[in-house]
Amino acid sequence: MEKVPMTRKGHTALETELKQLKSVERPAIIKAIAEAREHGDLSENAEYHSAREKQSFIEGRIKELEGVLSLAEVIDTAKLSGTIKFGATVTVVDEDTEKETTWQIVGEHEADIENGLLNIKSPIARALIGKEEGDSVEVRTPGGDRAYEILKIMYV
Repeated sequence: MEKVPMTRKGHTALETELKQLKSVERPAIIKAIAEAREHGDLSENAEYHSAREKQSFIEGRIKELEGVLSLAEVIDTAKLSGTIKFGATVTVVDEDTEKETTWQIVGEHEADIENGLLNIKSPIARALIGKEEGDSVEVRTPGGDRAYEILKIMYV
């Protein structure tokens, strides 16, 4: 199996979610299923079916997280420097709108564009990899072609 690159912060967040699912969510849903069973006829018991559906989701997410964490290759981004690579925090300016944006390039399982965490497999991240401060990049995105100038590269 192929290793999954991940920042220390992303790895910790996934471990925390897994622990929450196993120690809090799973026992709570087992209790809810037991209570719903006590209400009698299961074929028409909406609470039971809802609880079973939630249990299925929780068990699936636990398996997914365990799989990802078993393949995780945690990369210490503080030890990196130079051109843009995995873990870099990059500040760019859109050459059309003059809007500045800062993203950290992270693994796909920790990506969250709303919080500035950019999936390494995204078109923007792929265009930025290997570039330096002052470089311009052209990116073909689902929203159209964009041009960015790289203002700052940090590794934290």
